[in-house]
Amino acid sequence: MKYIDEFQDPDLAARLLDDIRATVTRPWALMEVCGGQTHSIIRHGIDQLLPDEVELIHGPGCPVCVTPLEVIDKALEIASRPEVIFCSFGDMLRVPGSGRDLFQVRAEGGDVRVVYSPLDALRLAEENPDREVVFFGIGFETTAPPNAMTVHQARRRGIRNFSLLVSHVRVPPAIEAIMQSPDCRVQAFLAAGHVCSVMGTAEYPALAERFRVPIVVTGFEPLDVLEGVRRTVRQLERGEHTVDNAYPRAVPPEGNPAARAMLDDVFEVADRAWRGIGVIPDSGWRLSARYRDYDAEHRFQVGDITTLEPAECRSGEVLQGLLKPHECEAFGTTCTPRTPLGATMVSSEGACAAYYLYRRLDLPARPGSRPSPAVAPTAGDTTAVRVPNREDSSVV
Repeated sequence: MKYIDEFQDPDLAARLLDDIRATVTRPWALMEVCGGQTHSIIRHGIDQLLPDEVELIHGPGCPVCVTPLEVIDKALEIASRPEVIFCSFGDMLRVPGSGRDLFQVRAEGGDVRVVYSPLDALRLAEENPDREVVFFGIGFETTAPPNAMTVHQARRRGIRNFSLLVSHVRVPPAIEAIMQSPDCRVQAFLAAGHVCSVMGTAEYPALAERFRVPIVVTGFEPLDVLEGVRRTVRQLERGEHTVDNAYPRAVPPEGNPAARAMLDDVFEVADRAWRGIGVIPDSGWRLSARYRDYDAEHRFQVGDITTLEPAECRSGEVLQGLLKPHECEAFGTTCTPRTPLGATMVSSEGACAAYYLYRRLDLPARPGSRPSPAVAPTAGDTTAVRVPNREDSSVV
């Protein structure tokens, strides 16, 4: 991790690509389960540089995108209450709920604040003892430990006006659900390196063996992704299905024992709904009975809020790898970063946002569609950046 440039070297990228081309003999479909990897792939044109036989399928790896609509609506309901200071990372404020988003709640008078750490929200609770402070805790195994630590600290320090709205999800059950789908085309997985840096790799061998798919732990820079693809293709061509760690500089096999111990103390495994996908058994966390008093859903009694996903948004198909973003009829027309139908267009890790930002001007127009004009970037919007073609190695 010393120098990012070391992992963006075009000469090394060309050598990895040559190795992949020399190895592959038939079509293979690989899924990355990480929004950061998706953006790296699209931003650097890695999917265009790979041989035609290698297809990269974008999975449900964006934490904002998989947060279900009903949880967003619960957040909106809590944030609207006058006694509440509602805290969140900035990427959640424009995610649409059933009829509005957190920005609109703030415009209507709600006290919605962007913070950079859950500990910032805990500090606000200390400074405002007459207010209820709620932190919106979403994400995969990566963001769960700091949220768990914050609840642990609140209990230890006796801060009673702090609570957590929890929507944490786990990657291995999602992989299992994807492989059990009758429409599944996935033949291998690029596992998210930051998730494995916390949890280690122990949960993956059973999945690789059960479904006979290679699982390669991969980083986020262009060379990381290409090395992950190279190792995956080699396994597929050899008929192997093992777990391989291609990101050892950040991922020890045991993960982070201290972070895992904190998760075991504060959370317990629970069924979780994923936006556009549905409920996946044992795919998330909720606060354990010991910390239930810090559960915002319980404290504000919003557990009975249920909603239906909008029919016009096909983000569920995108998250399952059944649809590329540009194949959606609404992409770039009725659904843009300014007017998003779903979280995959507004999130900084969403696949639809990646295609809109880096690929929109290169995509063929659909019959009867009207392409969005290229405009100068303004606050809250993004503009397409043209991606070089397959022959231009400077893309990496």
